[in-house]
Amino acid sequence: MEKFPLKGSREAAAEGNSYITAYQTVMKKSNGHTNGAGGDSDLDGSFRDHPLAQHSKLTTSLTAAGTDDEDMIDITPRSSPGDVIGGGVGGGSSSGYHRETATESDTERDFGHLGGGGGGGGGGGNHHNQRTMHQLHHQHVPTHSAFGDPMDGALSFYGSSDVQDDIPGIGQYEDFHTIDWQRDIARDRMRHRYIVKKRQDSLWDLIKGSIDAGSGWLCVLLVGIAAGCVAGMVDIGASWMSDLKHGICPPAFWFNREQCCYPAKQSVFEEGNCSTWKTWPEIFGLDRNGTGPYIVAYIWYVLWALLFASLSASLVRMFAPYACGSGIPEIKTILSGFIIRGYLGKWTLLIKSVGLMLSVSAGLTLGKEGPMVHIASCIGNIFSHVFPKYGRNEAKKREILSAAAAAGVSVAFGAPIGGVLFSLEEVSYYFPLKTLWRSFFCALIAAFVLRSLTPFGNEHSVLFFVEYNKPWIFFELIPFVFLGIMGGVIGTFFIKANLWWCRYRKFSKLGQYPVMEVLFVTLVTGIICYPNPFTRMNMNELIFLLVSKCSPGDVTNPLCDYKRMNITTGNTIIEVTEPGPGVYSSIWLLMLTFILKLALTIFTFGMKVPAGLFIPSLLLGAIMGRIVGIGVEQFAYSYPNIWFFTGECADSNLITPGLYAVVGAAAVLGGVTRMTVSLVVIMFELTGGVRYIVPLMAAAMASKWVGDALGRQGIYDAHIALNGYPFLDSKEEFAHTTLAADVMQPKRNETLNVITQDSMTVDDVENLLKETEHNGYPVVVSRENQYLVGFVLRRDLNLAIGNAKRLIEGISSSSIVLFTSTQPIQNLGPQPLKLKKILDMAPITVTDQTPMETVVDMFRKLGLRQTLVTHNGRLLGVITKKDVLRHVKQMDNEDPNTVLFN
Repeated sequence: MEKFPLKGSREAAAEGNSYITAYQTVMKKSNGHTNGAGGDSDLDGSFRDHPLAQHSKLTTSLTAAGTDDEDMIDITPRSSPGDVIGGGVGGGSSSGYHRETATESDTERDFGHLGGGGGGGGGGGNHHNQRTMHQLHHQHVPTHSAFGDPMDGALSFYGSSDVQDDIPGIGQYEDFHTIDWQRDIARDRMRHRYIVKKRQDSLWDLIKGSIDAGSGWLCVLLVGIAAGCVAGMVDIGASWMSDLKHGICPPAFWFNREQCCYPAKQSVFEEGNCSTWKTWPEIFGLDRNGTGPYIVAYIWYVLWALLFASLSASLVRMFAPYACGSGIPEIKTILSGFIIRGYLGKWTLLIKSVGLMLSVSAGLTLGKEGPMVHIASCIGNIFSHVFPKYGRNEAKKREILSAAAAAGVSVAFGAPIGGVLFSLEEVSYYFPLKTLWRSFFCALIAAFVLRSLTPFGNEHSVLFFVEYNKPWIFFELIPFVFLGIMGGVIGTFFIKANLWWCRYRKFSKLGQYPVMEVLFVTLVTGIICYPNPFTRMNMNELIFLLVSKCSPGDVTNPLCDYKRMNITTGNTIIEVTEPGPGVYSSIWLLMLTFILKLALTIFTFGMKVPAGLFIPSLLLGAIMGRIVGIGVEQFAYSYPNIWFFTGECADSNLITPGLYAVVGAAAVLGGVTRMTVSLVVIMFELTGGVRYIVPLMAAAMASKWVGDALGRQGIYDAHIALNGYPFLDSKEEFAHTTLAADVMQPKRNETLNVITQDSMTVDDVENLLKETEHNGYPVVVSRENQYLVGFVLRRDLNLAIGNAKRLIEGISSSSIVLFTSTQPIQNLGPQPLKLKKILDMAPITVTDQTPMETVVDMFRKLGLRQTLVTHNGRLLGVITKKDVLRHVKQMDNEDPNTVLFN
């Protein structure tokens, strides 16, 4: 990744671009008196209408303002003195070109030649540098900070080591913009090299270096501990409030139903036999059974649900609008390099945690797994700011966020390995090997802390433990694959239906009343779910019921109403089971539950409350799988002498319906999310059924194949596209035969607006910033020849010019803005403003004949914000990430205007 180093690095001085020498030759001949204006494509008017724009918090800060010499003003951030001899800004060619002027100071002239003053990424110094190096060694150059404090000769380079970079602003990113992965990674490498070099100076520097080396492990340790604690509180609170809809424990009202009945060793499902737990009819002096108590319990169930849902929606609307929804689409986008200020903040963490407890307790058809990933990512973002190594570098921060996402799945399911694979497969964009190790450690710590705080409620360390260990027979692969096919169909139907409803909500008046929508859906959910015992039940409890096996003495579970008998097949006596009336009635109730839960999930996912999708998807699949399992079981009962039954296992029941529920759950979840490897690992961690990995793999692959055939995107990618986020999926291929010239902005017949290196005034640049909204602007030698010098960010220009005009006397609107190391020979006007050190002199460029397939790969694999298009060294245009995304959509016959951000 060090192919494109930043300015200030010694490696930058060793590489060169072939057109730099030619450009310097032209610079001698160019008078440079042409104004220009330009930049790259950026946000259009549709950004202002996006809901995220209502919550943006653009930040501004000061940069250093210092003087390089008597006649030129330099606006640069302070950096480490250790980088003084590191070379020029981004490297440059100094092949004998040496411009001596009477007004140019030795220091300024020296830095134009120390291996990098002149160009975009290359060229070492020649014999002229020997004299200038000697002069620099004996010269003290006074510089001043923005507040007038002397820096003791500390010369700085934009993008160099940030060990002492305590002046924010330069190099940071605005809200709803994409980070520059290459620049941030290079900055971290230079910072690391500086720390390694300083270790040899003193014992204190050695200690600081060791602390810095271990800061990543310490950070993920804290994230894991905090994620486990928050998840434990969410589990305890959600369990208590969910049971509060049914009754209360008078001896200790803070106990949920299981804790209240635990001293008597009574089952959770035998609430009628628990004398300690009181239902709401009993609280009001009524019996447990009867029409009157049923109506009272019904009313209290709906009222508590409305109260919890209204509190959740109101908290989200008033205090943290970003706390709504799953959060995984936004986390994927953030991990790909997008900036959403406040989405991972403290208020979002608090409201998401409390709101998640309330929305789950309301009985809505949602889960807490997706929101737990969001909560863990908030924790990771907060702790990353404790360590400057991660807090000041957006690319490094995303390593912590990837580990936090793994911890989120770990605490949601009790599946640490599955959490790591989920982070790798589904949400992370940049996942180096060290991030894999730290993610594993973070998920381990989070799962351990959660297990220490609150067991899952069934004496096992996994959420849906299965107690059967019978081997599956080869014939069962047919129904397993069938479940996978049905999972893909159901998942695709859900995605399309949910997207249709979300679009309708977004562009209708319904979206203006989110709290009313939540209350209406909650009211409907409570009214239609209470009469059915399966829909009334907590979804986790229902899934556990569906995946469990039927023991001979189980009389409380209607799914286990079997008549058991022995039959003879050949010389072997085997036990078979005939379903009773409870099984048949349960099948009809489960079918009704499936329809209701599917419909309710379509309308619930996307509302302005914290809402996950894993548990509803698992429930739908478990219902489907249990019904199919009962059918296969009865097929084996009706035809016991078929060869594939008699030849496999004859000493016990052949078919286990609970296994089909597990496989069906994996199939539907895979159809909705399009996960494969992480899905299988999560499922066997959830159930403890390691020997059933092959059926899970078969169902997961069938589900993904069918889902991809019916619809290309999973639910999270579909919501990313719906919101217009700039997410360039690395798993998809671009196979169209277009060129960079076809996509660049502006087109060939349009005028390219640029900034010239030494002929524009401060007023010209300010007018350019007012008239355009681009992220940055190319800098060229002159408007006539268009030879590229570098690229400067809009934010850096604003900060530098604003600070110079406020803090430095002599800067006026007519001051010349210089992006070179040399000063014009005749300068009779105001003091020039030198901004070379905020210029990226090593921008990544492509030619106009570069295939877009290559350009798209560069954006995906290098994490680019933009690339400049040249022809024979002359600048032609700019391609931004938004241009690439829109082109990809256009070539796929989709609406390119849905991409709102860059």
